[in-house]
Amino acid sequence: MAKPATASEPAETAPHIPVLLKPLLAAVAPVSGLWLDGTLGAGGYTRGLLAAGADRVIGVDRDPLALDLARTWGAPYGDRLTLVHGTFSTLDTCADAPLDGVVLDLGVSSMQIDDAARGFSFQKDGPLDMRMSQDGPSAADLVNTASEAELADILYHFGEERASRRIARAIVAERAKAPITTTLRLAEIVARCLPRPKPGQSHPATRSFQALRIAVNREFDELLDGLNAAERALKPGGLLAVVTFHSLEDRVVKRFFAQAAGQEGNANRYAPAVAQEAPRFELVTRRATGPDDEELAANPRARSAKLRVARRTDAPARAPDPASLDLPTLPQKSR
Repeated sequence: MAKPATASEPAETAPHIPVLLKPLLAAVAPVSGLWLDGTLGAGGYTRGLLAAGADRVIGVDRDPLALDLARTWGAPYGDRLTLVHGTFSTLDTCADAPLDGVVLDLGVSSMQIDDAARGFSFQKDGPLDMRMSQDGPSAADLVNTASEAELADILYHFGEERASRRIARAIVAERAKAPITTTLRLAEIVARCLPRPKPGQSHPATRSFQALRIAVNREFDELLDGLNAAERALKPGGLLAVVTFHSLEDRVVKRFFAQAAGQEGNANRYAPAVAQEAPRFELVTRRATGPDDEELAANPRARSAKLRVARRTDAPARAPDPASLDLPTLPQKSR
């Protein structure tokens, strides 16, 4: 059994190592002052920041289990670690002073995926849950009550699943026989709708499980609100580091940073010129940073991860138009 990390122990010896930790710490060095980890999880980023020189880290998570575990491994840090139960969409209300840095690790944590009882994995049988906060409607509620059209929209817009209508039709047909309550039953339903994967290809249910998880946890709403909250909370010179795991969320982060840094021109060259406002961020990483071969060998789950980092200026915070970020949304229901 791995022992908890101590305040002087490098993050690399901790039980859980988050993806892209080394390039993240290199991009934000030297680390000092007050930081906020908006997706605490198993604490890998928080421990890395504390080991690298952060005076204090505020660890925020919506998952009560993550906070329960953190009270054990975090005890040696004393008052250098503050734990907050909440979502990163309101992170600007979690800090008692302007922040020197914010880290957001998007998506589901390995700790949640590996626990079959949480219902995130299509490779382990468990209740069809997928709730990060462990409250509110579950994936089973959504799968068994949403209309065929609503399910198809979720799969297409949040999972980029081209067979969304076929899968939604199969889900509705199968739930008429018996409610769909387990992960493996749903994965089997989805797999029957798609060709058998070739060696090296992802599981057929990957996109569908991603889409349902995003819908259950309102992840894109959280992402937009979290980016805006981080902008409000950071002091001039403060750093925002975001790790994404799929193209939809990375596209939103990329456009948010580009707009905030004044580096996204008019989409239509014939349209009237838009008055340029003072940049609210400066790009630290000009393009996304991915895992190197060493990290991929140690952690294959890192293969799709991308890191983007920007530095806050002293320009006033301003929330962007969600449509300008190409934020994935579901079609409005007709009345």
